[in-house]
Amino acid sequence: MTSPTATIVALGDSTTAGTPGFLSPLEHPPDGSGNPESQYAYWLMHTHPEWRVLNRGVNGERSDQIRARFSRDVMRAGADLVVIVAGVNDIYQGRQPAAIVEDLEAMYELALENGLRVVAGSILPYNTATSSQNQRMCIVNAWIQRYARHRRRATWCDTRAAVTHPNDPDRLAASPDDLHPSPDGYRLMALALEPAIRTALLK
Repeated sequence: MTSPTATIVALGDSTTAGTPGFLSPLEHPPDGSGNPESQYAYWLMHTHPEWRVLNRGVNGERSDQIRARFSRDVMRAGADLVVIVAGVNDIYQGRQPAAIVEDLEAMYELALENGLRVVAGSILPYNTATSSQNQRMCIVNAWIQRYARHRRRATWCDTRAAVTHPNDPDRLAASPDDLHPSPDGYRLMALALEPAIRTALLK
């Protein structure tokens, strides 16, 4: 077996956990349960066996809840890099962009201050979102992109674009429940994240 050359923490909500096809190791200890292909962590390790990608996603969590477990799930993992995709549940529950940005920035800064690289992913769409919800997602995603451009060890990844329908950027290309990507959608997330992670690891 190849020894890992990088430890990557995949931190986020259901779109990191692999909902609805997979329960993450945090949701179903110790190794998770379900179809492993329904998580982007699987596809990243399939492409890069030398990467150890830890799925630390929890279905239904807002960015403030993810932030609350950041030290436990990231800082104690001995990670080289953290991928953060969060905010969709905040939008769904009516939180405003400023509150989401505050939580995301706190996580990014904590990671960078402790020597980790950060890949900042955009919020994924869901098919039942209203125009107002999509507008708020776009505001947060634009801020994430600006933030990553101005931080040396942060890298932007448009995970939203990776999974959207070719004829409608506010809908998923394929979804079993109108809320989450299909296993192939998680594969496409990994395809988008892979070059961003490679770039970030060299910074």
